[in-house]
Amino acid sequence: MKKILIYNSGGGLGDSIQIMPLILSLKNHYRRSKIFYLGAHQNHFEGKLKEYNINIETLDLNLEYFGFRWWHYLYAKKNFNIKSATKFDLIIDLQTKFRNSLILKRIPHYNFYSTTFNNLFSSKKVNYKSKNHIENLSIFLDDKIKNIKFNINKLPKSLVNEAKKLLPKSNYVGFSITQGNEYRKKSWSIYKFIALANKCLIKNKIPVFFIEKNQEQIIEKIKNQVPSALFPEINSEMSCPALVTALASRLDQAITIDNGVMHMMGLAEIPMIVLFGPTNSEKFAPKNNYVKILDSKKIYNTSDIDSISVDEVYDLI
Repeated sequence: MKKILIYNSGGGLGDSIQIMPLILSLKNHYRRSKIFYLGAHQNHFEGKLKEYNINIETLDLNLEYFGFRWWHYLYAKKNFNIKSATKFDLIIDLQTKFRNSLILKRIPHYNFYSTTFNNLFSSKKVNYKSKNHIENLSIFLDDKIKNIKFNINKLPKSLVNEAKKLLPKSNYVGFSITQGNEYRKKSWSIYKFIALANKCLIKNKIPVFFIEKNQEQIIEKIKNQVPSALFPEINSEMSCPALVTALASRLDQAITIDNGVMHMMGLAEIPMIVLFGPTNSEKFAPKNNYVKILDSKKIYNTSDIDSISVDEVYDLI
């Protein structure tokens, strides 16, 4: 394995953060290999996520939204050959759209791993029992790959020190309440979050809200009804996803909806309660032993996340 390419079609930062264990596992196992990342969107590890120090090179084919345009089929191979004449030893397709897989496979390679259409595009036909790509790749490559998780100690000291300065005490409970993509309603009512925060105060827990600085109206609404709540990000000149992970490591626990911050917090390996409505909890929830999931589809057979009550969440706390 000299060259490996990982393709991620996800549009949010969380989609990139979620595959960090896969990247770290491959880097640990194939230490002499050069690993490249091809994203359909601009959430590259050399950009907004650079503070995580993943150290993976971005493959730029000059094709915006790679895989989402049928005409990319004509240029995927041509643009790659302009960049490099060497085939990839392995291409890892992390999505399941027929069009995207068909286009991705145009890039020259020896081995192609994909679960699209029951592994139709894979260069080796294997029946996978797991949804875990690391386990599947171990079978596909006949080579046991150890699962390596993100190490919080790899964060820059400046971010760790900033997190300690912003949250110097203990008994913090974190809340992430806003969604990034607006295509599906997956936000729990702000009033339910406020009620939950006030219940935590009674138990001498300090509510910490993770909300971007530009959400002034939401911040003011929470401040008016939870005066002792903290908003660490608005008190810092630093701003990046890795800072959120550093801040999360200072929490006793976090309650969040399915969003990018959920994945940033998940890297800190802290106890979390995650609320799901229309999205798939099995696919998107952080993979660690400290996560408790409340999925309205499984509890009430509805995608309406607001069907989950305050007391149901508080009972898990």
